[in-house]
Amino acid sequence: MCGFAGFVDLNPSRGADDLTALVRDMNARFDWRGPDDEGAWVDQTQGVALGHRRLSIIDLSPLGHQPMVSKCERYVIAYNGEVYNFQDLRAELEAGGHTFKGHSDTEVIIEACAAWGVQNTVERLIGMFAFALWDRQERKLTLVRDRLGIKPLYWGEVGGTLFFGSQPGAFVAHPAWSVDIDRSALAAYIRHAYVPAPHSIFEGVKKLAPGHMVELNFDGGLCASESCYWDFRAIAKAGGADRFAFDDATATKELDTLLRDAVKR
Repeated sequence: MCGFAGFVDLNPSRGADDLTALVRDMNARFDWRGPDDEGAWVDQTQGVALGHRRLSIIDLSPLGHQPMVSKCERYVIAYNGEVYNFQDLRAELEAGGHTFKGHSDTEVIIEACAAWGVQNTVERLIGMFAFALWDRQERKLTLVRDRLGIKPLYWGEVGGTLFFGSQPGAFVAHPAWSVDIDRSALAAYIRHAYVPAPHSIFEGVKKLAPGHMVELNFDGGLCASESCYWDFRAIAKAGGADRFAFDDATATKELDTLLRDAVKR
């Protein structure tokens, strides 16, 4: 399962030890998501801290430890999920001269982001995933959620701190956290038995919508730019426009191929 949490101080003032202690306390709030390993990465000068709890599945060795730093040392990632086509992406990166230390899909994602850019990489990922990618050079955080929203991801600015993670209950461990229940979200929960994105149960905290990513820049204050990289309605509409492109036999063959490929992955 795995899980991650982190924060960025908009006005950095804490020491490295304090940052580490805080993010480890946040990690402890969801230790059941990752019983195999726990990690923290901080940058005191930039006021950023990333934490991760790991459930080891693909690469059981310490080489899959998170948060993970890219080989170029520009990017740091905290990731939850499984990318089913990571071996294909890895082979393509290796053909371009890239080398890898371990065998995790995490390493493939972060090196692909470093090589191809975040947008291009995300559009090529097949699977269920949510991740936070910190750009040390640009002081920019990118949050990404998979196409159907299988993996959760929350974010919001509270008390001069930007929080992000797999579940907002982890944010409670931070002293800057002080929010109220969102009454409209509570009403939605009572009505629908869930809180629809982009809302969360807490005021000021958003649930990133499926198929979306948000870039958060911190130079000169917090600036958020959210975008949709995959939209089910647009895909369905395009498919509807092409519904007469195949005869029944061809359509059946195409569907069988897609289903077999999905199950195989």
